[in-house]
Amino acid sequence: MAANQGERTRRRLSTEERREQLLSVGARLFSESPYDEVWIEQVAEIAGVSRGLLYHYFPTKRDFFAAVVERQSERMLQMTAAVPGVPAREQLAAGLDIFLEYVHTHAHGFRAFHRADAAGDQAIRRVYQRALAAQERQILATLAADPELGPVAQQRPDLKLAVRGWLAFTTAVCLEWLRGSDLTREQVRDLCARALLGVIAP
Repeated sequence: MAANQGERTRRRLSTEERREQLLSVGARLFSESPYDEVWIEQVAEIAGVSRGLLYHYFPTKRDFFAAVVERQSERMLQMTAAVPGVPAREQLAAGLDIFLEYVHTHAHGFRAFHRADAAGDQAIRRVYQRALAAQERQILATLAADPELGPVAQQRPDLKLAVRGWLAFTTAVCLEWLRGSDLTREQVRDLCARALLGVIAP
């Protein structure tokens, strides 16, 4: 009895801890299987909670998926945050390496997310717009702080639009790459890096 009580005590998580646990389980399942093959019952079983509790946090499977993607987007921003003193060109290559590794590892979720966005799914569209705006701000700030590219960026009133277009280009390239392109990850990285630098480099 004492052992069972200890186990229950160890599994008692705060609201935020439980939410993070569920999102972590969801990220793994959506990366391993297509969206339609992931069941809420799986998530609840792996997390050790009831299905009702999971629905308390996320009313629908689509809401859960959107929250998983949003959490992963936040993590990606943190992982690719600007490093003071490092040239923007180097940061761009390093950030793309991290992003492409994520895309490759979470291919099922990446495809499902962009299919839902293209179909006009409102839950996904809200996540997409927030993630896009955050990515734009991060890239523009990195460019502005760079000694080489910063002065050029300041003279480009169309830079924000160019960066948004580049993000769309990079997404399209990644989706094609996942469909079976012969390009290596390094070639895809260099292609995307050249596309952005070609727009802004002097």
